[in-house]
Amino acid sequence: MIKAINLSHDYNGDIALRDINLEIKRGEFICLVGESGSGKTTLLSILSTLLKPKEGQLSFNKQNYKDIKNLDEFRQKNIGFIFQFHHLINYLTLFENVKLANEECKDEEILKVFKLLNIEDLKSKFPTEISGGQRQRAAIARALINNPKVIFADEPTGNLDSKNAQIVFELLKNLSAKGTTVIVATHNKELATMANKIYEVKDGQLK
Repeated sequence: MIKAINLSHDYNGDIALRDINLEIKRGEFICLVGESGSGKTTLLSILSTLLKPKEGQLSFNKQNYKDIKNLDEFRQKNIGFIFQFHHLINYLTLFENVKLANEECKDEEILKVFKLLNIEDLKSKFPTEISGGQRQRAAIARALINNPKVIFADEPTGNLDSKNAQIVFELLKNLSAKGTTVIVATHNKELATMANKIYEVKDGQLK
């Protein structure tokens, strides 16, 4: 599904990634592990089209990213994002937050996703009224609402306790089992063992 060939990137001469080669198949659950500054978030950003690499090639279903004319439209159709900070809008309910991500989506489809994530009873709650783990599940619902082919998650459990972190990873694993490709950047090596494959990023290279 995703193929990277000789990806390299730097920030004003400071090397972040060097000659990354990677193939990710449909439905795989991939974890990129590494310490802060290792390059894992840079790699995730490039794979998800949020950052353009300085060198190398990247393709999605054999389509070169450089040939995609409208990246915003491409992301909306194919990619879901989950971040360490959920970025929910506090003055909107959870249902409204998810609806905002796809205003054409039918209400029953949103409720179906809420039920999948076991937060259907929270649809009328505001983000400030629920726990961090519940907010992150709402963020996952928002990522799922466009039926993405691939989900990218950057430290999705960074602000969660161990119990909620485990729940979030189990949800991501279940999504991959149903055919959604899931790629997670995390420093938590214990949680990463739930993935199909683990790639360690160290000094800008895959180990």
